[in-house]
Amino acid sequence: MFNKFFFLLSGLTLFHFTNIQAQYQLPQVKSDLYHLASPELAGRFPGTRQDSLSVFFLRDRLENLSLSMPFESGLQPFKVVTSVEAGNNQLKINAIEAVYGQDFSLYALSSNESLESDIVFAGFGMVISTDSLKWDDYEGLNVNGKWVLLLKGDPEPQNNNSAFIPFSDTRTKVMFARDRGAKGVIFTGGIQNNKTDELVPLLFERAVVSSGLPVIDVKRSFLDKILVSMNQTIDSLEAGMMRHKKPSQSTLVLEASATTELIKKEVTTFNIIGILEGNDPILKQEYVIVGAHYDHLGMGGEGSGSRMPDTLAPHLGADDNASGVVAVLELAARMSQNKQNRRSVAFVLFGAEEMGLLGSRYFVKNMPFEPVNVTAMLNFDMVGRLNDQNAVVVGGTGTASETEELLRTLDAASDLQLSFSPEGFGASDHASFYAENIPVMFISTGAHSDYHTPDDRPDKINFQGLMLVSDLAEKIAGDLASRDSKLSFTEAGPKERTTGRRGFKVTLGIMPDFTSTSTDGLGVGGVTKGGPAERSGMKKGDKITGINGLAVGTIYDYMNRLKTLKPGQRVNVDIVRDGEPLILIVDL
Repeated sequence: MFNKFFFLLSGLTLFHFTNIQAQYQLPQVKSDLYHLASPELAGRFPGTRQDSLSVFFLRDRLENLSLSMPFESGLQPFKVVTSVEAGNNQLKINAIEAVYGQDFSLYALSSNESLESDIVFAGFGMVISTDSLKWDDYEGLNVNGKWVLLLKGDPEPQNNNSAFIPFSDTRTKVMFARDRGAKGVIFTGGIQNNKTDELVPLLFERAVVSSGLPVIDVKRSFLDKILVSMNQTIDSLEAGMMRHKKPSQSTLVLEASATTELIKKEVTTFNIIGILEGNDPILKQEYVIVGAHYDHLGMGGEGSGSRMPDTLAPHLGADDNASGVVAVLELAARMSQNKQNRRSVAFVLFGAEEMGLLGSRYFVKNMPFEPVNVTAMLNFDMVGRLNDQNAVVVGGTGTASETEELLRTLDAASDLQLSFSPEGFGASDHASFYAENIPVMFISTGAHSDYHTPDDRPDKINFQGLMLVSDLAEKIAGDLASRDSKLSFTEAGPKERTTGRRGFKVTLGIMPDFTSTSTDGLGVGGVTKGGPAERSGMKKGDKITGINGLAVGTIYDYMNRLKTLKPGQRVNVDIVRDGEPLILIVDL
């Protein structure tokens, strides 16, 4: 009882001291956050002038703390694709020339190709075999080496619970066509699924992944001029399929010659790094990484990730993630003043997180020290909206056997109410480190209705709460940087992965490696203990390249393959392990 009372008394004394220090730092924290989330920095989108202004501001803030600044004076440059533009695009159907932007456009998932061949009409382009629905638009058709013409949407556009929905998106339909040997896809829309006959805008996807085929959108008004000689219209083809609820048997005599070209705009952005050297002659060779991403959505708009895509306005990102950035700066200021860290601490501000953890993924592959010497990663993302219950979520608590005990000990002397989530993966930069077998902790005060909107403003930040989170973080970072032994890494994935999308009845029991952008297979970032994948012998680090003989090149392919599987089914999964191809038998 005495020891427990003494610990609590000591903890309260420490908390009181750090709170006084926090109040001293508060004006600087508030000033920094208001600057980062100002209209002048316009949402800190990678590659923009505002991004550069943010970068140099943050670099100077770390450098003024007398930290060691590796790479190019603390800046680690890397390239990202931020937009796609139409290049030289040409299309002729039955020798009638279409005009780009007027008669046809491209989907952002299109590849750059030239193709001249017949066109095969394949209805809605769906292949479905479930307990409740059998449908095959390709039955009896030979599309090998040819264009396929597909209708947008599905036969039940008014039914929000339609069994067709999971198979009606563009990528899934393109995958079905590619599986059957098609070399290009042309989409058009009947009035029931595309009332206005408008072309799809060339929207930049935050994770640009080519489908491997040219994918074109053509107005039905253009096609109808050609189909009139065949006594058909796009509307009549769509209406027939919807009326009879079966794949179309219509044969159209069409051929197309097309050249598709998308130009990806590549820009340079940066990670920002400052290192506080440890004071122990041996342990200073080990590193604790304290990080947060500084980028945000810029002006928003379609394809940006904004939850208000129709509103073009500065998405200030005060909570997401200027709050995390100033927490890192505050922690850097405190630790560089106290100099109690035995291990070295790297304070890293990541770029291009909103585009798919690109900055942290680049950093873990190009660290200024050996990855084996990294003992833990502490990540801050959205820590500025502490609620009345003082609730803080700490993710990644299962990635080291010591983490939860450490947090409970520290929590005893804090006014915060901590809740734990064991998983190491997640939609923030700590996932990049967990993929490298590094223990992680992810600290957040949670999402809110202003998330990814222009309303995420600095006047809504709970600065007192932000300082409380910084107090706790100082204790966590201090422990990680000075404990005698480093944390013991353990794998921590969800017991069951859910995708959040309809149409999935099975799971392999893996956590995809979301940090990979390769198109030659899906990396396995984790394997659920006792799940189908583990039972088959699949391991973290494997790359899935096929399921039942059908190619898996990306996360999109993988998710679409899952839609076609059933519980109890036995499937062959092609993988690559250490450069060698293997086939695993997986019982679902």
